[in-house]
Amino acid sequence: MSYGLADKSGLRAPGAPLVVWPGEAYPLGATFDGNGTNFSLFSEVATSVELCLFDQRGLETRIRLDEVDAHNWHCYLPGIVPGQRYGYRIHGPWDPENGHRCDPSKLVMDPYGKIFDGAFDSHSSLFNYDIFNPEERNQEDSAPHAMRSVVINPYFNWSNDRRPKIEDHETVIYELHVKGMTATLPGVPEHLRGTYAGLGHHATIDYLKHLGVTSVELMPVHQFVHDDRLREQGLRNYWGYNTLGFLAPHRDYAASNSAEGAVAEFKQMVHNFHDAGLEVILDVVYNHTAEGNHMGPTYSLRGIDNAAYYRLVDGDREHYMDYTGTGNSLNVRHPQTLQLIMDSLRYWVTEMHVDGFRFDLASTLAREFHDVDRLSAFFDLVQQDPVVSQVRLIAEPWDVGEGGYQVGNFPTIWKEWNGKYRDTVRDFWRGEPATLGEFASRLTGSSDLYASNGRRPTASINFVTAHDGFTLNDLVSYNEKHNSANGEDNRDGESHNRSWNCGVEGPTEDPDIISLRQQQRRNFLTTLILSQGTPMIAHGDEIGRTQQGNNNVYCQDNELSWMDWENADSDLMEFTRYLLKLRRDHPVFRRRRFLAGGPLGEDVADRDIAWLTPEARVMTEEDWSQHFGKSLMVHLNGMAIGEPDRQGRRVEDDSFLMCFNAHNEPLEFRMPARENVMHVDPGEEKQWNVILDTHQRHGVPDSERVLVAKDTLSVHGRSVVILQRPMDKEMI
Repeated sequence: MSYGLADKSGLRAPGAPLVVWPGEAYPLGATFDGNGTNFSLFSEVATSVELCLFDQRGLETRIRLDEVDAHNWHCYLPGIVPGQRYGYRIHGPWDPENGHRCDPSKLVMDPYGKIFDGAFDSHSSLFNYDIFNPEERNQEDSAPHAMRSVVINPYFNWSNDRRPKIEDHETVIYELHVKGMTATLPGVPEHLRGTYAGLGHHATIDYLKHLGVTSVELMPVHQFVHDDRLREQGLRNYWGYNTLGFLAPHRDYAASNSAEGAVAEFKQMVHNFHDAGLEVILDVVYNHTAEGNHMGPTYSLRGIDNAAYYRLVDGDREHYMDYTGTGNSLNVRHPQTLQLIMDSLRYWVTEMHVDGFRFDLASTLAREFHDVDRLSAFFDLVQQDPVVSQVRLIAEPWDVGEGGYQVGNFPTIWKEWNGKYRDTVRDFWRGEPATLGEFASRLTGSSDLYASNGRRPTASINFVTAHDGFTLNDLVSYNEKHNSANGEDNRDGESHNRSWNCGVEGPTEDPDIISLRQQQRRNFLTTLILSQGTPMIAHGDEIGRTQQGNNNVYCQDNELSWMDWENADSDLMEFTRYLLKLRRDHPVFRRRRFLAGGPLGEDVADRDIAWLTPEARVMTEEDWSQHFGKSLMVHLNGMAIGEPDRQGRRVEDDSFLMCFNAHNEPLEFRMPARENVMHVDPGEEKQWNVILDTHQRHGVPDSERVLVAKDTLSVHGRSVVILQRPMDKEMI
């Protein structure tokens, strides 16, 4: 067979002789070493494997891999350099009833590919069956309609890149979409909008720094594909939870014209964030792939070793277990699948310099058998890995399978999206009964969920809204979802949103309802940012972003889901900045350890927290059990923090009163006397300064107001008032 060497563009020059060396079984994937490229692919079921190289014209050259070690098929090709497009053809059993779907007519992507080129175009050849007669096998060649893997140059000048040193209790996460964040952002050049380069542009970073967050959590940036159904409707997979390449940045988000340039662009973006002192966390999807169920296309893993990579139904191996609602689930019981996941995680840390991961539907990764297993192999591998165990690990602790809701049950090094925090805080502010006790627990870090196994308050990733569901603006503007634009007759998306429209569904010109909605947004942000734990803000909530009641914009790659900078609510943004600065300046709101003070008892003067009724009386069991209770006062004692800072010095802070009133009507809150909360000089009156009032349009009082013990303060209905006492007036 005649082969060709690569030309200067990184693609083979036709006619030049090609030498094939045995190469190495590891590392898997295509590895360029400066002189040539080593190729290695795992398949236990294959009887033979062909490496397929494509030149600039798309002409294909097939190379049979004669070397196989531990089921890794490999070779080394001198002279093959970055830019070379390639794929594989797998020869082996076609036996769907026993879980095997090898078909050399399908060009498959390298699971370890670092970047991809082209696109899958929904052609019938991508399916193993005749789409008009599913009982008939389809052996059309899929290569003209498939994505190709691309050899990359791994070198990048990181210029002494240093990861930001942000302690857990200092962390504020901002969840964003690469395109949605920058698609219309002023200051970002038009040709960079919606790209990694646009996200790493100083205009974006300056905004995030000005806002006051410490870490960005990027919605999926692993290479994903668009669903055929969406393409037929003129829609796109916007969110990206349809992963295909676990080691490749999504090509569409790159401003670079070259495939290999996209990798460098992503690295430069991370570098820019680090230079600004910001962390980059990736939302990763290792629970399923874009190949779907048994009727899905063959892109990669299905055609390489279906039974190894996918979880098949016991006794019916033609079909897939589906704990994700997407058609398939990765087989985390197989060592090769676990290796793929771990190699991917290490790659993004060591080569791409990211600072952590948020695992989509993480319970799926712990299902070794049917149940979610806290002692699963995946958790064991992560725990002992010297690289992955040292970055931020955040679980979405649920999936759609039976027993999948596992909030509070992940291992000690993990942090979790706290779905119970979201639900409780939403219920409290919409006036649901019997939420007071649980609201107090969520406000103080959810010790009932995380303290028993040695975790800290920061294990709780607190959020009120996220990408999935209503925006904050819509949470207070709609009772029902309005998803007709998604083309599914409003059947998609969550129906039980725990939302309240404040009296009218959707937009209104009623000034009272508009004012109440604005107030409710400030209530949610105040509660979120000043709760113990790690706050996460969904991008755009700070500027009043709306999706017009659509709570599932996964397919809306347009103005409906993008940030609307032109209509940004600057007052709300400044209020969010104020809250984040308050949290940053005062360690009493970001404790490293759980608060020691309990809700009951009379001796509360030296406690770090005291729970009081609006009458300034210590809460009793009866007070907590009142199903109609919707108000309480919290005293945070800055002089009783009782934990050291990073230099081992005692932490002291101002003290604060937090007055919550979720009733419709105003309530009088009495300022506590010294015997209620703390010892002070007998001759000194405790003075409290009102520093925040969510009833006010800007959230900050227009004029200074000072109160002393036993004074009363009227707190408007559905509002929060925060009072501060400087520590230089306190005595231990």
